[in-house]
Formats: sequence, structure tokens, C-alpha cells
Amino acid sequence: MRAVRQQEWGGPEAMEVVDLPRPAPAPTEVLVRAVAAGINPVDVYTRRGLAYNSVLRLPFVNGWDVAGVVEEVGYGVTRFRPGDRVFGMPRFPYEAGCYAEYVTAPSRHFAPVPDGMDLVEAAALPLAGLTAWQMLVDVARLAPGARVLVSAAAGGVGHLAVQIAKARGAYVIGTASTAKHGFVKELGADEVVDYAAVDVAEAVRDVDVVVQMFGGDHALNALACLRPGGIMVNAQGAWTKGMAKRAAALGVRATSYLVEPDADALEALAGLFEDSRLAVHVSARFPLAEAAAAHELVAGGRTTGKVVLTVAGP
Repeated sequence: MRAVRQQEWGGPEAMEVVDLPRPAPAPTEVLVRAVAAGINPVDVYTRRGLAYNSVLRLPFVNGWDVAGVVEEVGYGVTRFRPGDRVFGMPRFPYEAGCYAEYVTAPSRHFAPVPDGMDLVEAAALPLAGLTAWQMLVDVARLAPGARVLVSAAAGGVGHLAVQIAKARGAYVIGTASTAKHGFVKELGADEVVDYAAVDVAEAVRDVDVVVQMFGGDHALNALACLRPGGIMVNAQGAWTKGMAKRAAALGVRATSYLVEPDADALEALAGLFEDSRLAVHVSARFPLAEAAAAHELVAGGRTTGKVVLTVAGP
């Protein structure tokens, strides 16, 4: 099978298309013929050797988002049969090897692709969708009527977090550049703030939940947006020194977060799509052989929604 592998950590040039043996599913695993693979910012950090190197080894095949068709099932699998369309975020943060024509992983790291969703959209959803869902639902325990601030609301996680929060009855404020305000409004946001034009901590007050996608000073400043007792869920908490101390001084809560495989949450996201309450925005598609160019686009940090690699026809 074709795969995009790297022999060393580094720039986009470290990735090359190679031929590798097709994997076979172990007990409880499925073999998926990949049609598309989503790209996330964590893929860029990992390719550079800046994330999860304690559990990753070279040579390395990047990628954790995949959608495709079940080719074969391992012993004990009852959830799927060959021919089923599935999507998932297998094994994260361990190597999943989704920049490849075939992927093996535990069957419970996948969910059925909902009717009406194409496999490119499905490949864009898992990591970003699970991140948004778990931050809002599992960690923040979002309740109807809550006020939520979503940072980077036009991005991969952000555009899904806006829709999930609205579907759960929240009042949503998003941050985005002025050029993207219309897009964020169309997602359902009640307000949009230009983070480059105003001080977000001054413009937004008394929110119950902050979904924070940037660490450092951006996260520390956003703590001031919370009401007393409110919570920030920070995807970059490990890179935000002093977060707990600052939160305690303000009388609010703050927690780090890392996404996990979760078939139940994938099925909940699929249900929102089927109910027309969630749409996945794919802003760019690249063939597998152009993974380096796709990484350069994502690394720029200005993409709207998601970028996807197309691996094969459905």
C-alpha cells in the first residue's frame, strides 16, 4: 500500500510517499480501506517532533483522522462487517498511520458514517469533532442556557464547537478575524468578536465556559472572560504556565485537556449531522502524494474549517 512516512522529525520535506506492506487486523480490530484522511494542527507539531515523542517512534506514518470502507474484520469484531462505511480517530496519541491506503485499529475506535455524509466530510470530523464534544460535554458539562466563548471559532475545532454548543442550547460567542465573521454567524454564533481589533477579555464577560484553542498569554487573558466559578477547557493547557494560579486568583476554574478515541461521541456527532444541526466545512483537499503541501497550508494557521487528504475513490 502507499503511505506517507517520515524517517526523521522535521519540515514537510521529511514526509515521503513509500510502499509498505498492507496491515492485517488483529483480534478486535478492523482493516479499513481509507478514502480520505483529515489533517489537524497536531499532525504538524508531531511531524516536527514537538508532540507525543514519548510514545511515538521513527519511522512514522502521521495522521489520526480517517474515513473509508471496512475491508476485513479481526476475530471477535461484531460492530462492523466488510463493506461498512466508517470514520474514526484511532489510537490517539499513539501512532495510527492514517496517511495511508489501509489502516488497522480497534473496531471501537470507529463509528458508522451517517447517511448523506460523504467520506471526505467524514474524514474531517473525528479529531476536531471529538475535541469539541469532549471539551463541551464531558469536561465543561455544558447546560442549556449557558454562555460559551469559543476561540478560533472558524477553525477546525472551533467551527464544530460553535454548532455543538448551539445544538445543546447555549448562547455562543466566537472569536474570529473580521473576514470570517459571516461564516461564524452562519454556524449559529450569537456574537462574533474580532480578536485582532479588540481585547477579548474586555469585550466578553461573564461566560460560563471558555473553549480555548491557544495557550500562553491568550489563554491567561481569556480567564478574565469567565464568571465566578466558570470553567476554561484549554487544549493547550500544557503550554500555559501559571494557568491554575491565575484561575484561582480570579475565582474561576481551568483545566488542560487531550482528546481520546470515543465511538459513542462519534455516534452522537453523526446524529447531529443527521438532524441537520452539524455541518463539516472542508476548505481544501489534497491528494495523498501532496501531504507536504497540505501540511504547509495547515501550519499557516489561517484555514477555515478542515483540510483533508484524498486517498482513494469511495
